[in-house]
Amino acid sequence: MALNGSEIRRTLESIGAISESTISLFSANTRDVEVNVFRDEASGVIFIDEYFVGEKVYVEGDYRGSTCGGGSYEDIQDTERRLADLKQYFTGKCVVDIGCGEGSFLRGMRPYAKSITGVELLASARNQLTDEGIPCVESLAELGGGKIDAAFMMHVLEHLPDPLLFLKQAREKLVDSNPKAQIVVEVPHARDFLIDRLRVSEFVAFTLWSQHLVLHTRESLRLLLAAAGFTNITVRGVQRYPLSNHLAWLAYGLPGGHKSSLSEIDSASLCAAYSASLAAIDGTDTLLAIAEVS
Repeated sequence: MALNGSEIRRTLESIGAISESTISLFSANTRDVEVNVFRDEASGVIFIDEYFVGEKVYVEGDYRGSTCGGGSYEDIQDTERRLADLKQYFTGKCVVDIGCGEGSFLRGMRPYAKSITGVELLASARNQLTDEGIPCVESLAELGGGKIDAAFMMHVLEHLPDPLLFLKQAREKLVDSNPKAQIVVEVPHARDFLIDRLRVSEFVAFTLWSQHLVLHTRESLRLLLAAAGFTNITVRGVQRYPLSNHLAWLAYGLPGGHKSSLSEIDSASLCAAYSASLAAIDGTDTLLAIAEVS
């Protein structure tokens, strides 16, 4: 545990995403650590102050477990969705996946992209990708001077203790490579239907995690990217988990409904309609931002 290792509160205040006068205690603990979680009652942003697990956790990767790695049901679903929804941002382009994990998305893009490169702290993942002929480095500084048309950050930004500094560094790398480059960022949403509207206590207790230092709203994510120098920013809602998952939380207070017998109701048309309905009320579990470097 590392106290005073995060710039989250200061950053959110500096970009106008939260205000001292509207911040209140949201929870006195996360699912894994007793640490205060705050919520700005005006903006809806949820964040952890003065806490960071430390980079060693990500270097070693023990936290990933069987449900977080490549090949899990959730990983497969996320990869298929991203490949279908974001193909215009990687087809025929030189792309970098920052925080690529075990590389499922990189492998999926490989047949379509001009070139692919990963950035990942976990050495075992880097080595595996390198063995497969997919370049993967430990940091942005190691990317070198090759062309980058698009960078992806999928559920990475919420882990960073100083996200504004990191985004500025990423933008500098992209601008130097290609002034027309784009960045695609996916993060968990503070206005998740189960949190903001239904206030399902079991879900709140489960989803608050010491590694997720901030849950963004559409506006806070836009403000953060703008503060880092990105332009033409669009932010939209994405729903990762279907209705069966929500029903399990409501009925039993438990995760995994999307992998239980309840999943029989999750037809393609129902999933699309439910996702659209949640997006219409800004209640999706995820946000996706797309921005240009200049």
